[in-house]
Amino acid sequence: MTSTPRTTNTPVATGSGSPTQPPAGRTTTRVPWQAKYLLLSLIWGSSFLLMKVGLRTLAPLQISGLRIYAGTLTLLALLTLTGGRLPRERRTWAHLTVSSVFLTVLPFSLFALGEERVSSALAGIGNATTPIAALFFALLLLPSDRLSPRKLAAVLIGFVGVVVITQPWESSGRPDLLGFGMTLVAGACYGLGWTYNRRYLGGADLGGLSMPTALLVVGSVLMAPVILGWWALHRDTYAAPWSGHADPTGGGWLTPLLCVLALGVVGTGLAYMLQFDVVRGAGATVSTTVTYLIPVVSVVLGVLVLDEHLAWPQLLGAAIVLVSAVVIGLPTRRRTRSAGSAL
Repeated sequence: MTSTPRTTNTPVATGSGSPTQPPAGRTTTRVPWQAKYLLLSLIWGSSFLLMKVGLRTLAPLQISGLRIYAGTLTLLALLTLTGGRLPRERRTWAHLTVSSVFLTVLPFSLFALGEERVSSALAGIGNATTPIAALFFALLLLPSDRLSPRKLAAVLIGFVGVVVITQPWESSGRPDLLGFGMTLVAGACYGLGWTYNRRYLGGADLGGLSMPTALLVVGSVLMAPVILGWWALHRDTYAAPWSGHADPTGGGWLTPLLCVLALGVVGTGLAYMLQFDVVRGAGATVSTTVTYLIPVVSVVLGVLVLDEHLAWPQLLGAAIVLVSAVVIGLPTRRRTRSAGSAL
């Protein structure tokens, strides 16, 4: 899920949190990029709905683990079909390990944990803060980046939007602060992870599907002890790490399981292929704007499918956060000398 403060000659960070590059040697299909762009917004915007349904029979860490493993297998298969390869340098893998913590394990887990306490619509709104976090971490990790007055104002406005969403002036009826806070931290993880990638892997020749595949491969390794540790603490409730719990709505286990598999295969795997074609067809700057449609889709699906409700402060705060994110994503104007001063 995210745009970056700068898109020139860099991979694109998406709503999934993993960076992408156009793969070498692939031909553009006849499907227009506009159709793929809209499909991407639907896929990534619906991820919050899929997690919410998955929580009916699966624990949050089971959802994030299954999502990572399903996405890893999907991208490994796609990497093989496209003739790509994983990176070989140890230094690259070391940096990918750090990136994977913030681009897969932490955000996937925190979003699922947060949705135990807040609606899928509100979780999607939390994801919209990623561009704000990316700008903040870029100032810390990328010395060449500068904070213009316009972007500083956008960051401050974004924080105002978050405050409006949380309604600190209300003693009751406001969103669960811990749950919404988890979604905000998850969005910030995307911003930090992608900025770290720009800082330490900007010159790595990964190409094609190599980077997202490597990130998920590392995430699969990192997620194994997390799931085992969680299961060791909940063995009285779950007979095995892959065992679910009864659906409180009275439904079966099949629908939640299929939703999480779709989250991994489609939302964390096949969507990358679509994103590559959008980058080729419209450019990196246009492709990053899909970030702004993700919370809109999550809110619409949450209201229509899950019958969720958002109070007016959440809707107003979401609009403020989206406006600030769009402003941050606008290209920086460069001063040009006039013809007279150039003489």
